[in-house]
Amino acid sequence: MTMTPAMPPVEIRQGTSPLILGLPHTGTHVPEAIAARLNARGRELADTDWHIHTLYDGLLDDATTVRATFHRYVIDANRDPAGASLYPGQNTTGLVPETDFDGEPIWKDGEAPTAADITARREAFHAPYHAALTAQIARVKAIHGVAILYDCHSIRSHIPFLFAGKLPDFNIGTSGGETCHPLIQQAAVDVCGGAQGYSSVLNGRFKGGWTTRHYGRPADNVHAIQMELAQSTHLASETAPFAYDAAKAAPLRAHLKTLLTRLERLALDGKLTGEPDR
Repeated sequence: MTMTPAMPPVEIRQGTSPLILGLPHTGTHVPEAIAARLNARGRELADTDWHIHTLYDGLLDDATTVRATFHRYVIDANRDPAGASLYPGQNTTGLVPETDFDGEPIWKDGEAPTAADITARREAFHAPYHAALTAQIARVKAIHGVAILYDCHSIRSHIPFLFAGKLPDFNIGTSGGETCHPLIQQAAVDVCGGAQGYSSVLNGRFKGGWTTRHYGRPADNVHAIQMELAQSTHLASETAPFAYDAAKAAPLRAHLKTLLTRLERLALDGKLTGEPDR
């Protein structure tokens, strides 16, 4: 089985900054044949990283962006293509989710994706996104000798199926410090921890997805960090229609701009090459 996407699966905006913004979950495109198999709950696309591309737009001049146009219900660009669980022993969603974040089925009875479906979607959507990301990382590293992949995410602040209580506003993921230079992690901790009126955590419930873990190779001068934002920081409501609140987002954008600028400066100043002190 082969699949030809009706629209390009990835949008790329090339820049010359050492930072690359990964956007795997902002896309809402679902091919008609796949959409017809979703149930009413699935067609709500509630687990989208709503408006994250808008939130980050223009924060860092000349940053490269790599954005998946397809929805995570088609296939999740931030999951291991082999299907391994991102968080073994914890509730989560897979490469092609069978449920939403509340644990409710998203496919019509008898219409859940088959192994052949998953293979076709991996080839048509997942692989092109990561081919683009790989190419941009190589290009940026060739310019600067170092590349930083900053993976942009958001999620509802209350999801009992996935975590207890209210999620902090800033959720920094570096897989326990393995995916980036300590200075990158510290910059994120400092900026987020110093953001008045916001809460933050390092390697809490979200320690960095497959993208962060796969690409983050500090010894090779490729660093990766994930930022999972609570959607309450920038949406008018975490329920439909999931409208973007520009006034609410403004102070958040200021903090994110500070962080991205600091990370860029670390790279440009040569602070991230060589063996780090740990």
